[in-house]
Amino acid sequence: MNTRRALLAFITGCMKSLGIFGLMFGSPLWGSELVKTIEQVKPSIVGIGTVQMTRSPPVNFLGTGFVLDDGLHVVTNAHVVPEVLDIANKESYVVITGKGKQPELRVATIVAIDKDHDLALLKISGLALPTMKLGDAEKVREGQDLIFTGFPIGMVLGFYPVTHRAMVSSITPIILPAHNSRQLNAKMIGQLQKSAYAVFQLDGTAYPGSSGSPLYDPETGLVYGVINMVFVKGKKEAALSNPSGITYAIPGNYIRELLQQRK
Repeated sequence: MNTRRALLAFITGCMKSLGIFGLMFGSPLWGSELVKTIEQVKPSIVGIGTVQMTRSPPVNFLGTGFVLDDGLHVVTNAHVVPEVLDIANKESYVVITGKGKQPELRVATIVAIDKDHDLALLKISGLALPTMKLGDAEKVREGQDLIFTGFPIGMVLGFYPVTHRAMVSSITPIILPAHNSRQLNAKMIGQLQKSAYAVFQLDGTAYPGSSGSPLYDPETGLVYGVINMVFVKGKKEAALSNPSGITYAIPGNYIRELLQQRK
C-alpha cells in the first residue's frame, strides 16, 4: 500500500512539473472566466445599419459596433457607415440592440469620424446601454489570446452575437514596404506620407459583418482593438491577387482620440 501511494505521489509530482496535471484535472483553458466575460459583454454589442421605411426590407445591416463611455456612444468602423443618406426618403442611421428576431432600433447620428484609422463614433437616443471599457492596446503582445464578438452574417438568421477566439499573430505596420514603385498606389503613398501605424494581425476568422466588433481580453473584457475586414485588408493586401483570410484589428488606443473629437 505504501509503495502504491509513493508511486502515485511520484506520478502526480511529475505531471505537475510538466503542467499536465493542470490540463487534466485543473481549470480548462478558456473556462468559466470566459463564459462570464461573454455574458457581461454581449449586451454592449450592437448592430449598425440604416433604416428607410419605404424600402423592403426597411433595415439595411452594415456591420457591428459596441457601446462605450456614457452608454449612449457607439464605436464602429468608418467604412461601415455610409457617408451619404437618402434624406429625401427619410433614410437614417440606426443602432440595432437586443437579440432574436425582434431587435430594437435606435436612431443614431455620427458625432466623430477618424478616416485615417477607419473609426466612427455614433450617438444614440433613449436609455443608456451597458458599456465596455478600454484597455491599453500598447500592452498587447504577439501570442496573446483575445476574443471578438459581433454579427458575422448580419441578421440573416436572427440577431444573435457570435464570439470568436483570436491569437495576436503579429503586430505589423498597416502598409508593407513595396518592392518597387509600380506597387505603390495613390492611397498607399498618402498613408505612407502620414506615417504608417501598427495593426493587430489575428489568426481568428472574421466575416464582413464582423467589421466594427470589439477585440477584447477574455478575462477582463477590456477592449484592445476594433476588427476591420475592409480598410486594413485593402492596404496590406493590395499586392495580392487572391486576398487572404487573415483578420486584422485597429488598436483601441485610437478610440480615446475619437472620443475627444466628438461634436
